[in-house]
Amino acid sequence: MDMKLYTLQLSTNRDISLHDITPAINAYLRDSGIQAGFITVTTQHTTTAVAINENEERLVGDVKAFLKRLIPPQDRYLHNDIHLRDCPPDEPKNAHAHLAAMLLGGSEVIPVSEGKLVMGRYQSVMLYELDGPRERTVSVQIVGV
Repeated sequence: MDMKLYTLQLSTNRDISLHDITPAINAYLRDSGIQAGFITVTTQHTTTAVAINENEERLVGDVKAFLKRLIPPQDRYLHNDIHLRDCPPDEPKNAHAHLAAMLLGGSEVIPVSEGKLVMGRYQSVMLYELDGPRERTVSVQIVGV
């Protein structure tokens, strides 16, 4: 059994944005030479999420609107009381982003068979930026033979 670890760096857009990281994951898989096993994709941040969904423009708009309705950024959150916390004065008020990331999840595990991701036709691995713009890091660990 072999294991390879890759690090994906990307710049995200402002506010909530979704980024299809499937092409990068496929490139890492080809580079690894692994034909059967699994890939674990994990965000390195508490205000981003990783989830499998369809990368379709109108659905992406629906996701953004849904998250803002579910966890309104302008609502009152204790985490946003910056003056009561031990943190830099320029710390963003981003409790809504932490809550959305918690609901969406920080990682996905995807099977690999015959050197390919085992996913449905319309599925993509998406990085959900919930507090951008920022520089983000995603780890991609590939395990198998």
